[in-house]
Amino acid sequence: MAHKEMRSMMQGAAILTIASFIAKVLSAVYRVPYQNLVGDEGFYVYQQVYPIYGIAMTLGLSGLPQFISKIVAEQPDISKQKKMLQRLFPFVFVIAGLCWAFFFLGSHEIAFMMGDHRLASLIQVVSFTFLLVPILSFYRGNFQGHLLMVPSAVSQVTEQIVRVGVILIAAYSFSRFGWSVYQTGTIAMGGALFGGIVAVGILWYYDRKIRVGSSAYLTQWKVEKGSGKLFGRLVIEGGIVSLYSAYLIFYQLIDSFLVKNSLVAAGISDAAAKVDKGVYDRGQPLVQLGLVVALALSSSFLPALTKYFMSQEKTRFLQVAKLFLRLTTTVATAASIGLALLLPYINFALFKDYKGNGVLGVYVCSIAFMAVIQAYQSILQSRNQFMTSIVSAGIGLLVKLFLTSSLTYKWGTLGASVSTIAGLIATLCLLILFSKNEINRFIVENHFFRKLTASIGTMGIVLLCYQGVIALLLGNIEHRGQALIIAIVGVLIGGATFIFMIIKIRLFTTREWLTLPFGAKILRMKR
Repeated sequence: MAHKEMRSMMQGAAILTIASFIAKVLSAVYRVPYQNLVGDEGFYVYQQVYPIYGIAMTLGLSGLPQFISKIVAEQPDISKQKKMLQRLFPFVFVIAGLCWAFFFLGSHEIAFMMGDHRLASLIQVVSFTFLLVPILSFYRGNFQGHLLMVPSAVSQVTEQIVRVGVILIAAYSFSRFGWSVYQTGTIAMGGALFGGIVAVGILWYYDRKIRVGSSAYLTQWKVEKGSGKLFGRLVIEGGIVSLYSAYLIFYQLIDSFLVKNSLVAAGISDAAAKVDKGVYDRGQPLVQLGLVVALALSSSFLPALTKYFMSQEKTRFLQVAKLFLRLTTTVATAASIGLALLLPYINFALFKDYKGNGVLGVYVCSIAFMAVIQAYQSILQSRNQFMTSIVSAGIGLLVKLFLTSSLTYKWGTLGASVSTIAGLIATLCLLILFSKNEINRFIVENHFFRKLTASIGTMGIVLLCYQGVIALLLGNIEHRGQALIIAIVGVLIGGATFIFMIIKIRLFTTREWLTLPFGAKILRMKR
């Protein structure tokens, strides 16, 4: 029975990981045609308000469902599960209602603080997504607590498909019917609300079809004595998962309030500041795509880490944790450096010009720092060390908050990129400080850091030579298709060089290779 349950859990985790991967890819890729159709100013308008939706999406998609599924799984029988959900739902409903009221009623003040009063209508539309959070998170959490991942996966992917469809229709209407960038942005934000409603319908259908537990918690609330402890768990455990899932989104929210205003304060015209912020925002889908693989690793390793910690298998826990950190550091660092070196071609291929290459080159380095932060946070979460995660995240956000205005005033959007990297470095340093020395030793064991540096350096040299050859043979690239082909070939060359190097200098042991996806095939290629 235990084996069957474990197999179901692993299959469910795989389904949810694949769905999350598809949803994240959709959420990143649509921004390219959107920017192409509405321009940098239109992209700026959308990205200014996007972090508000991003927070709501994180609460309804990963943060709260994970916590609720944990609460459901802890209960010994169906009746206790129902009772716990009835006690928990009012707290989530009230929090979601307060979030809606804050953003809807304060939309004009928030838009004024962002430096653009015409953003108010977008903020009002996106505020309604918070009202869907309680229903989405409880349906998904209840299903996941019973190891039924298909309803969550289907609703997640469908929600993104509907949302992206509405956004692209809005972008097409901008050029077809001459809408303003603010009208287009408002309709595009409406896609989030429409997608959420469709997701609720899908989850309701599965709830009626499968009949797991009961959705009585939607209308039959229970407020009892002793609920304060449950509320505390919701705030701390659910809050930490949500905070780190949306960590870069909070950084983007800070940028929404400070970057454009700081550019104007530095003497740039209002129109030019909007365009500059739109160019700076190009980095977000690039980073999001770069993080997809690294963050998928967190979903794969967290169950094993928790299992070994709970069963007090210290040796196995350390082995898995260090392998997790080595793999995440390797993949994310290679992705950051490779993307930064090929960025001019990628930028032109996706966004039609070479604006902001330097700014975006710095910004995409956040892939490496964010991925390692998520890995450390997952390890601390598996050990139930919640306060250290909260303190580390909070300090990083404060560093970002205090540096963004001054650095953007001095260096433009390059300063905003630097402030993001500085905040992430602060968070990572604190997480390393709070972690056990046995885990932190992964960086020096088997000369890992030296070998990784050699592999990254070799890849970098090969890609720089590749750029030189392209410049000599083709000169300035003026066609987007040509730039795309050059970028893809560069990715293949850089990836092949890096894999060759890490195999050649034995960055991972044979046993570690065999535990990785496609590891056995790579070893056979080596032979």
